[in-house]
Amino acid sequence: MQQPEEKVTALTDALSEVIRGNRECIETLVISLLSGGSVLMQDVPGVGKTTLAKAVAKAIDVQFHRIQFTPDLLPADILGSSIYNPVEGTFAFRPGPVFCNVLLADEINRASPRTQSALLEAMSESQATIEGQRRDLPTPFLVLATQNPVEFHGTYPLPEAQLDRFLVQLELGYPDAETEVRILYAQAETHPLDHLQPVLSEEDVLALQKMVRTIRVEEIVTQYMVEIVRETREDARLKLGVSPRGSLMLFRACQAAALASGRDYVLPDDVQRLAPYVLPHRLVMTSKAKYGGVSAKDIVAEILKRVKVPS
Repeated sequence: MQQPEEKVTALTDALSEVIRGNRECIETLVISLLSGGSVLMQDVPGVGKTTLAKAVAKAIDVQFHRIQFTPDLLPADILGSSIYNPVEGTFAFRPGPVFCNVLLADEINRASPRTQSALLEAMSESQATIEGQRRDLPTPFLVLATQNPVEFHGTYPLPEAQLDRFLVQLELGYPDAETEVRILYAQAETHPLDHLQPVLSEEDVLALQKMVRTIRVEEIVTQYMVEIVRETREDARLKLGVSPRGSLMLFRACQAAALASGRDYVLPDDVQRLAPYVLPHRLVMTSKAKYGGVSAKDIVAEILKRVKVPS
């Protein structure tokens, strides 16, 4: 019988065969899946964001839907609506693509704020309120959203409330020369995605998510997380620091990282590893800091160096 960490490693290995040279990003995405959190992938076109989302759904054998976000997309196109049946004289609910296990929100920043907000309830509560009726989404539920950081014409920046609901933000980046050569040969005849087989079932994922919540976090480690978060709220370069939701998501992600490493307890190392993925996209910088060459990632890195690590 496989141990939990062996199942996590099997999933990570399977995804690494499809997206090469990005082991750390894939591990972080798997941690998000175990935490029950959503992922924002922000990077230039062609680095494998959409392929990675498809690979996740295929590797855990769950229902996958893709929504191509465009300016004319409406909330009903995501959530669904009631359709009138003239023969029976009744309305029947037709669920939208959000009713799945893995939802790819492709180029999410191309839709209007009204349409973007249709995902807020789904991402935070795994439910959708449609025509006044609450409907539960399938479990597990994961939103993988992508956006292009270099094209701004015809886009709508994600509001802070939406960004705060993503557990992590990932940037895949360009592969190095050696990895890119391997990618070309790997796709010479067929795509690795065509050969990907499920390594976990839906029940496996739900069981792992349940186990994550049993991982022990000592109070001294929790205080370390809170001190890091409070530093973001007091930094003069930031208009807005990390919210309590961000603290909870960091807490949960560290539990998932411990499980993935075969431990039943969280280490300060888990906090240091995940803070650069969980915290920066939640920060709102002042104009002076933004145009002064400092990034949110730089500020988080400085805080991690400044806050004393518990022994």
